Amino acid sequence: MSQKSFKAHYMRGGTSKGVFFCDDALPKDQALRDRILLRVVGSPDEYGQQIDGTGGATSSTSKVVIIARSERDDCDVDYRFGQVAIDRPVIDWSGNCGNLTSAVGPFAISQGLVDAPADGIAIVRIWQANIGARIIAHVPMRDGQVIEEGRFELDGVAFPSAEIKLEFIDPSGGDDGDGGSMFPTGSPVDTLEVPGVGEVKLTLINAGNPAIFIQAEALGLRGNELQAEINQNVDLLASVEAIRSHAAVRMGLAKSAEEATRNRPHTPKLAFISSPIAYVAAGGKSINPDDLDLNVRIFSMGKLHHAMTGTGAVAIAVAAMIPGTIVNQLVPDASGRQIRFGHPSGSLAVGAEAREVNGKWVVSKAVMSRSARRIMTGDVWVPADVCSL
Repeated sequence: MSQKSFKAHYMRGGTSKGVFFCDDALPKDQALRDRILLRVVGSPDEYGQQIDGTGGATSSTSKVVIIARSERDDCDVDYRFGQVAIDRPVIDWSGNCGNLTSAVGPFAISQGLVDAPADGIAIVRIWQANIGARIIAHVPMRDGQVIEEGRFELDGVAFPSAEIKLEFIDPSGGDDGDGGSMFPTGSPVDTLEVPGVGEVKLTLINAGNPAIFIQAEALGLRGNELQAEINQNVDLLASVEAIRSHAAVRMGLAKSAEEATRNRPHTPKLAFISSPIAYVAAGGKSINPDDLDLNVRIFSMGKLHHAMTGTGAVAIAVAAMIPGTIVNQLVPDASGRQIRFGHPSGSLAVGAEAREVNGKWVVSKAVMSRSARRIMTGDVWVPADVCSL
């Protein structure tokens, strides 16, 4: 039997990479579609390497995206993101990838899904269908083409590129989000009793994606650790997953901790924070704590992320604005400015607009910059036996 091909595009967005598809390039049947996408990426792989697919054996490179014209009056395209597990046959469609969001606008323009000016800035209105949220991408154009080369540098990406500005509209809740209000428990800080870990104070927040913030010291950490130090600590990773999965239950995202671990590995994401501490980033850059507001590290799919997730950055900005959160306790003066935080690959600045209305905090948008680039376009091939019902 011969293989079957599907039109696909391999793209970098922010500090992530993924395989992009137009909606009409894939079967409508969801089970069949997911089986094909798993095989495209090379999962499940018992060796953890995704050798027989496009995946790169990390959470940042095991991703798929589906784009379609939007039927909404306030959006141009619908964007669906799938986080593909490496060693299990699971695609988690529960959340967004803020990094790959930066590639959605350029992809939509290149595929003729959006009308764009020949020169200047193209405004692409994106509906993030996973979480029910609007995102506005500002994509630079020249001579009718997306500008991909430039001088914008993003820590965690080796080469500079053109800057793409992103606005996450109403990041604390979309029309169809499944996590409820900004604070699912109604409180900016909760205390959670986690079996095998003990009592943990944390902030549970819906902003960009469902997120969990705890202080580094709650995990016995400093806050300036890199991947190697964390990802080789099996006991620490088990404790982190225990906190994450039980927090998911408290947030109403899963019925049990076991269900959260099994079926919802992508969200919520857990991050630990600390006051700024000096360190040498993964690429060799010395990070000066005087240039930072705080240090943040975030976990993705059971491992410490090599930089920072885009939605994690959004959640940091939002949480920093709200009095009483774990983040705000470290940056009580965050209102009206950008927050710059250190992550394993360097640092990042992100801002949010927030105001108090009738005793409740409302965040109108979060803003940050990323970059994106086409890596490959063409056909991706899948064995024929995978493609039949």
